[in-house]
Amino acid sequence: MQNQPSPYDAGNSKAIALVQSFFMQVYGWMTSGLLATAILAYYTAHSPFLLSMIFGNKLVFYGLLLANLGIVFGLSRSIHSLSATAASFLFFVYSALNGLTLASIFLLYTHESVATVFFITAGTFGAMTTYGYVTKADLSKWGSILFMALIGLIIASLVNMFLQSPALMWVLTYAGVLVFVGLTAYDTQRLKAMAYNLDDEETVGKFAVLGALTLYLDFINLFLYLLRIFGKRR
Repeated sequence: MQNQPSPYDAGNSKAIALVQSFFMQVYGWMTSGLLATAILAYYTAHSPFLLSMIFGNKLVFYGLLLANLGIVFGLSRSIHSLSATAASFLFFVYSALNGLTLASIFLLYTHESVATVFFITAGTFGAMTTYGYVTKADLSKWGSILFMALIGLIIASLVNMFLQSPALMWVLTYAGVLVFVGLTAYDTQRLKAMAYNLDDEETVGKFAVLGALTLYLDFINLFLYLLRIFGKRR
């Protein structure tokens, strides 16, 4: 990232326009994905049939989780061969499936606290993604640290599923907030650096979907960790 020339420095108006178009599409797709997830989650939480089908059958629930993981990895690995239309379709399928599994938050927490935490998350995310976009500091050195912290967080969370330690759960919760706050800024700067290499609208379109997926995941995970802290349980 440090050695990459900035199109702003070079005065390349076409590159500037493409970068701006890229981020407009990234945030547009991300917002649409979050909206789709919220609508499906709310609808599912108020549908006894869907609740019974998803949470009353472990095979269906874990099947949805595996499908989500498959779409994330498939979209990331195949982005070069996919069209912008196919990429956006997969992103919306992922957002919808995620909404089905996230319906449980409306059963565990009051609607008011879910809404409050959503706005807290939006404010935090907005501040960090803006910082990642405008900062002159090189955040790439934090990438490997944040990635290792994320892997450790996942492993420790899996272990705590068996230990059921409340103290460890709270440590992981606050650590998760810090990790995804950092990843939001880092991913934004990484996407900006990537956008400098995009040279046509078709490429901008499909990589914008991948960028939206990246920031969507940061937002959702940050929201879930903050919900543990600030959410009021039913």
